[in-house]
Amino acid sequence: MSDLLRIFIEFFMTGLLAFGGGMATLPFLYDMGARTGWFTSGDVLQMLAVSESTPGPIGVNMSTYVGFTVLSGAGVLGSVFGGMFASFALVLPSLIVILIISRILNKFRNSLVVESVFVAIRPASLALIAAAGLGVMASTLLIIPAGATVQSALSDVWSIFNYKGIVLFGLLVWGTQVFKKAHPILFILAAAVAGIVFQM
Repeated sequence: MSDLLRIFIEFFMTGLLAFGGGMATLPFLYDMGARTGWFTSGDVLQMLAVSESTPGPIGVNMSTYVGFTVLSGAGVLGSVFGGMFASFALVLPSLIVILIISRILNKFRNSLVVESVFVAIRPASLALIAAAGLGVMASTLLIIPAGATVQSALSDVWSIFNYKGIVLFGLLVWGTQVFKKAHPILFILAAAVAGIVFQM
């Protein structure tokens, strides 16, 4: 299977199943990286940091990055096309679903089945976003050696904490409370500088 077709299938399925927006795509990206070898879990965190710091939806930014890097061997045009293709594949399911819903929503607006489906989707979205958030926090605030089991990591629990990350996280949270009226871009820049200085 060509890389281009595989990129399309992977991101189409992610766009189809990741209810809840960009953060809900993170579990799918971790799984995609593990299966395809295109990127590591550390790369996902880097993609997330860049995507959060740049304009546009997180999921689309990350899909563009993956498509760009996977086809980087095909030259500049190949990379650009790969990024655009991955982004298109990610948003295509939403486009199809919205077009279908817009046609039939008025007809089924008061349907108990449709209402039940939307009620069922909400906790699934919440679970995906919560899992993504907890995964990012664990990856940032903990240092678990590759191949370590939960038992071995917990045997020396104090060694797994990333103390620099915890302190910086605490300072940023404190800063958001003290400087409530500051523009969010200042906090993004502060986090970026801290990450570069402390190599996190």
